[in-house]
Amino acid sequence: MTATRRRQGGRVALLAAALVLLAGVAVVSIGVGAHAIPPAEVVRALLDRDASSDHVVVWDIRAPRALLAAGAGAALAVAGVLIQVLSRNPLAEPGVLGVTAGSGFAIAVGSALGFAGSAAAELGLAAVGAVAAVALVYAVGRRSPLRLVLTGVALSSVLAGVTLGLRLLLPDVFDQFRFWSVGSLAGREQSAMGLPLLVIAVALVGALLLGRQLDAVALGEAVAHTLGANVAVVRGLTLLLITVLAGAATAVAGPILFVGLIVPHLARRAAGASVPWLLAYAAVLGPILLLVSDIGSRVLLPTGEVPVAIVTAFLGGPVLIWAVRRYGEAAL
Repeated sequence: MTATRRRQGGRVALLAAALVLLAGVAVVSIGVGAHAIPPAEVVRALLDRDASSDHVVVWDIRAPRALLAAGAGAALAVAGVLIQVLSRNPLAEPGVLGVTAGSGFAIAVGSALGFAGSAAAELGLAAVGAVAAVALVYAVGRRSPLRLVLTGVALSSVLAGVTLGLRLLLPDVFDQFRFWSVGSLAGREQSAMGLPLLVIAVALVGALLLGRQLDAVALGEAVAHTLGANVAVVRGLTLLLITVLAGAATAVAGPILFVGLIVPHLARRAAGASVPWLLAYAAVLGPILLLVSDIGSRVLLPTGEVPVAIVTAFLGGPVLIWAVRRYGEAAL
């Protein structure tokens, strides 16, 4: 019991440290840009707003962008944990399994047909696309983890190609989506974010509440049934949460890959085999990763911004190679 309490205390302390780090990274992110704002002034603006130009920049541009990055990062990271637990595949993540591409494709088609005129419409289209992608990938690849990953990668490539073709055929329609389509936070802070962020928050709470049931399912169907878990219901709810989280994140920030792959591997080192703790760490580490990537996207080029999805891909590529080498054929 003493060892268990000590382990729990260590996890709580580490989670608290991660929250402090998240607050610090958020302050730095808000201060970075064409017009740099010192961290002390950022904190003062957040606590006691006035009419100065720095405070207007913080509240109207930088803080909403940081909130958007935090929400999308948490959604993608937790979706990555859920999909890895569900598929028992450490290489799985929403982007690899086609969920992100499905959301982006649905929004692209909806834009071409004139259905993506509001945040609610984009969110609905993203959810439909994510559901369709999940259904197709699992229908084709459910018999084998290798087939699951290959099906997801193939579907993502096909949908990305069709989406690009639509953008080339209808450049005027997709002019406003050209930065979104590569996964960027630039300019999205001016959009209506209330509904997607609320949906993400509700889904994150749902994932945390489902953590104990997933802990049982991760031990195998027989053990889960013995512990009283309804495996079919848990799987259905998990797929629903993956769809909502990945779809909402894609709707607000565009297709951003590898966050759902990197964060679960980082969180697993602290959480061990506990799914509830893994979800809790992912919900904090995901925003940190995306905020750091967003800072990098703003400082890498002296004359402009690099889409944040390019930064996460640059970070995620080596992690994917490491994961393949680490888990070998068992992962595939």
